[in-house]
Amino acid sequence: MAESLRVCVVHAAGPHEAVECHLSLPPGSTVGQALQQSGLWQPEGYTGGLGVWGQPASLAQLLRDQDRVELYRALTVDPKQARRERFVQQGKRSAGLFKRVGPPKE
Repeated sequence: MAESLRVCVVHAAGPHEAVECHLSLPPGSTVGQALQQSGLWQPEGYTGGLGVWGQPASLAQLLRDQDRVELYRALTVDPKQARRERFVQQGKRSAGLFKRVGPPKE
């Protein structure tokens, strides 16, 4: 077993912006301990999610060597509502399945 765990903590601070922190932790460390040591996470008022390699995780989850702990931003807009608004804005004939690709059929 390794003497220490090498872990990367990544926080999506804003659109197209990510902050990475590489840590060396003792074996048996948890997600919560990694977040605390990274300094990227402020638990007060945090409404986003967290995961390990894209899978939902809890603060008590044990880490393995080379794990990637991810902090996600809270959604500001419901994705379904945003899609509806784009569809209305673009118009029925210029979006998705209704978009004309070739010349009109005669």
